[in-house]
Amino acid sequence: MPPVEKDNLFYWLALWRAPGVGTRLYARLLEQFGTPAAAFSASHEQLRTAGVTRPTTLDYLQTPDIAAIEQDLAWLEKPDHHLLTIDSADYPPLLRELPDPPPLLFVHGEPSLLSHPQLAMVGSRNASPAGSETAFEFARHLSGCGLVITSGLALGIDAACHRGALDGSGLTIAVIGTGMDRVYPARHRELAHRIADKGALVSEFPVGTSPARANFPRRNRIISGLCLGTLVVEAATHSGSLITARQASEQGREVFAIPGSIHNPLARGCHRLIREGAKLVETADDILEELAGTIPLVLDNIQRTEHSDSPAVELDSEYLQLLDTMGHDPITVDTIVERSGLTTEEVSSMLLVLELQDHVASMPGGLYSRVDKRT
Repeated sequence: MPPVEKDNLFYWLALWRAPGVGTRLYARLLEQFGTPAAAFSASHEQLRTAGVTRPTTLDYLQTPDIAAIEQDLAWLEKPDHHLLTIDSADYPPLLRELPDPPPLLFVHGEPSLLSHPQLAMVGSRNASPAGSETAFEFARHLSGCGLVITSGLALGIDAACHRGALDGSGLTIAVIGTGMDRVYPARHRELAHRIADKGALVSEFPVGTSPARANFPRRNRIISGLCLGTLVVEAATHSGSLITARQASEQGREVFAIPGSIHNPLARGCHRLIREGAKLVETADDILEELAGTIPLVLDNIQRTEHSDSPAVELDSEYLQLLDTMGHDPITVDTIVERSGLTTEEVSSMLLVLELQDHVASMPGGLYSRVDKRT
């Protein structure tokens, strides 16, 4: 056994690294022994009575991996690096309500933000341009109304939500599925730094934990568990976002979903959630009104409009007619030509202008889609 540390965090970290010790066994050991340090002083018989049966776990509690624990402690010595234990006053109260709350949270950024009113926003990694635009605008608007936007730093919708919140109030939380010494995906390193600077990065995983498939459902339960509700922006029928939504429902939190075109595979997950009871969302105010009784949002400051805060660009009647001709489903240039009676050259030129003004987004397969800027 190592000598008793002045800082009891050593034993909190050591117990969390013990093989076979998950959230529920960790909680039982705390209940049985009072502190993590006491578990390391317990006999094998006492540990078995508390539920520790694996030989590897019993051996570890006699000889913990000191080198690995020192990596965690070294990380904590850096500026703005924090560790919240479940008995800490700063531990987020909503997360503590879960049946399996993480006993430890590594936080890079502002830890008090984890107790602020939050909305989880999640969706497809392979988001459409329109879906990313919608996520960005919703996050920007909702963060400006007082909600912290929480997501998972993934590609697609998650990243758009974080960027939208940074463009709004700047308050956003990214819950990650790796150790805090890693950024996954690596291309989001700069985004992670921005989030840590104005919000917070959060993980339950010790330093050195690599991305693994099993980590992300665990991460998702924290995303939904921190929040009053979860909004799914865009998701296929087998999207991991639906796991987050299901966990939110099981946790007794609100679930919201944005509908889309019946022809868009990335809308089917949202449609499934709506059929199962999720609240259909058309504007950000739909969410704010639903949560107004739960949190002290200042509804007087909410702009009740179906359009974004940005002034609309004036379009000629020909361009407006072309948008009407397109409808709201993805469409090919040939179909637009057929419907409008214009030449291919005229339609292509007008689509370019509309895309530059963010009224239209190009999609894979030569399709074009209207961008709905309602928030």
